[in-house]
Amino acid sequence: MDDPIRVTRDVSIPLSEVELRTSRSSGPGGQHANVTASRVEAVLDLAGSPSLSEDQRRRAMARVGPRLTAVAQDTRSQARNRELALERLRSRLAAALAVQRPRRSTKPTRGSRERRLGSKRQRGEIKRQRRRPPREDL
Repeated sequence: MDDPIRVTRDVSIPLSEVELRTSRSSGPGGQHANVTASRVEAVLDLAGSPSLSEDQRRRAMARVGPRLTAVAQDTRSQARNRELALERLRSRLAAALAVQRPRRSTKPTRGSRERRLGSKRQRGEIKRQRRRPPREDL
């Protein structure tokens, strides 16, 4: 199962670049959890990854640092936890590589300004009507 991890359309990471470590899972599980190493940690060294371009490497490292880590200990099966850890690693890397579009500033439309001011006038009128009527001392 040496298929590369497909991150985006143009980025795929070979499994040889991902370090997989196993250890004992924490939490409940009884005797099974005490004897099996079912927790899987997937680590990708972004700083040394030849699969990423210099621009992609810089962008990802600015967001997540030089090493990207994903851990899975959800199931009793080490194989399933390995799949989960690799999928989490893939989604985190995809999020780190995503280019955010620049925000285009806009101004409120004339209609929205008029509606806003109309509702403010209406609210002020409601509050004015709640006041006590002025005393007429004559």
